[in-house]
Amino acid sequence: MSKTLVQPVGQKRLTNIAVVRLKKHGNRFEIACYKNKVLSWRSRVEKDLDEVLQSQTVYSNVSKGVLAKSKDLVQAFGTDDQSKVCLEILEKGELQVAGKERESQLSNQFRDIATIVMQKTYNPETKRPYTISMIERLMHDIHFAVEPNSSSKKQALQVIRELQKQYPIKRSPMRLRCTVPEQNMPSLLEKINGWNSTIISREESGSQLSVICELEPGLFRDCDALVRSLQGRLDILAVNVHLDSDTHVDHYDDLEEESSSAQVASNAHVTKLSEKLQKQTISSEEGEVKQQKCNTCNAFVGDAKEYRDHFKSDMEIVDSKADLKDYSF
Repeated sequence: MSKTLVQPVGQKRLTNIAVVRLKKHGNRFEIACYKNKVLSWRSRVEKDLDEVLQSQTVYSNVSKGVLAKSKDLVQAFGTDDQSKVCLEILEKGELQVAGKERESQLSNQFRDIATIVMQKTYNPETKRPYTISMIERLMHDIHFAVEPNSSSKKQALQVIRELQKQYPIKRSPMRLRCTVPEQNMPSLLEKINGWNSTIISREESGSQLSVICELEPGLFRDCDALVRSLQGRLDILAVNVHLDSDTHVDHYDDLEEESSSAQVASNAHVTKLSEKLQKQTISSEEGEVKQQKCNTCNAFVGDAKEYRDHFKSDMEIVDSKADLKDYSF
């Protein structure tokens, strides 16, 4: 039996890696990186370059192990220093991923954007936030496409602006506490009323007065600049404010009346039911007849005549034959 002849491979083949590719001056340059480390490096989570690159070598084709030529590096990057070229490719290059992996990443980012939109918006008609499924359906209706190189928050703000053109949707207000000296409070209140903001409460502590208000997120920078000019302090109490419960204060009296009437009705129903059960117990005691139990089907039968008729019935014969099959004679 002949054995297979294994020839040595003169190329350094790299498998199970993440390839970052950059095309420049008509040439293709690639570097070999560890999986799931490129995005960490670009988001500044990973700081060690050795944890990102498998080797500080520039390739023209990583899968075949073909190295890039020095003259091509000088022509494209102005230097043949492998470390500097690797850093530039790592920052500006395109991460090569498989089709399924890319689809999974886009799907997760689409879900993240929909979640951010849900947290930052509400329906002005119902004063309630939209559900994630509704937001995703609206995003599909406006033909939104995810940009993998852009942040989810930035894209969520773009989605909100596009949705506001076609659907009833508004940004959730921010809840702020504005603390200013007492003599500057009239100027602050005038500006807040001009912004059509809602004042929740007012507090006083010494010579400082504070106002808790709900403000549109787009006016936050103007409000911050105003409070600083008035020698005050601005505190963020809640980034997004939603209505918490379905019960309003005006409905409390109606709910109490409904609960009391329901309790009276339930008490009357319980009284009638107990009287009915008591009558049934009395009637059963008066006409009580001794009953016999069938050992085959565990059914209760009346007097002796009904007991004999029960054993002659077809159902009882079938049950008896079924029980006899379990015994071996």
